[in-house]
Amino acid sequence: MAPTLFPGDWVVVVPQRTYRRGAVVVVEHPGRPAYEIIKRLMGLPGDRVGERVLGPDEFWVEGDGPASTDSRHFGPVTRAELRARAIFVYRPRERRGLIH
Repeated sequence: MAPTLFPGDWVVVVPQRTYRRGAVVVVEHPGRPAYEIIKRLMGLPGDRVGERVLGPDEFWVEGDGPASTDSRHFGPVTRAELRARAIFVYRPRERRGLIH
């Protein structure tokens, strides 16, 4: 997720009822139950992503880096797999700030 997040960053996350496009989210990897990853929410239900239109319970997530394992590899995720929105980096101290 660089340059937004780097290995070793500690973040505050908040569960959400609704999510907006562009938010940085914690998502359960669809192929690895209980394994959570952080990605950017790029597509909401009904959005067109490439040649596909997302279904009513499908979300598209991508990492900020070009070599990210994300929806381009495992496909869309469901609402149940979205865990929380990352809102703030609190550690290391020199990187403290809101996540955009």
